[in-house]
Amino acid sequence: MQIGVNTFVTDEGISGPKLGVALEERGFESLFVAEHSHIPASRQSPYPAGGELPRVYYRAMDPFVALGAIAAVTERLVLGTGVTLLIQRDVIHTAKEVATLDTISNGRFVFGVGVGWNLEEMADHGTDPRTRGALLDEQLRAIRQIWTEDLAEFHG
Repeated sequence: MQIGVNTFVTDEGISGPKLGVALEERGFESLFVAEHSHIPASRQSPYPAGGELPRVYYRAMDPFVALGAIAAVTERLVLGTGVTLLIQRDVIHTAKEVATLDTISNGRFVFGVGVGWNLEEMADHGTDPRTRGALLDEQLRAIRQIWTEDLAEFHG
């Protein structure tokens, strides 16, 4: 059996690199980190687990930067996003970030994606929550095109 960790990397806890090294030394298989670009000051969306939104949501570091630092100090630990909120990101930059991270980690990166739950956060990125699933599907088709074609062109 393989066991991994899914967590938030913040400025208030253990650093990403120290966490990665500690997990690898203890035989963990993987580390997945969460993403939120921001938490809007005014939020109507309820926290899915109930109660108040935990502080880590407000302090989450960028997953690609954190995982790049972790990749530099680990050798075997599988690294991933749990999850990338792709519908809130530039798809071309994200494709490049993922490819770069996979390269510098020697193929240890797992690209986890999701549509998110915080409607106000989505709105701040210009995403319509009603069409977020279709948008995610389209963005994933574009990313696959970017990754597999030397001269990529996509019309979505």
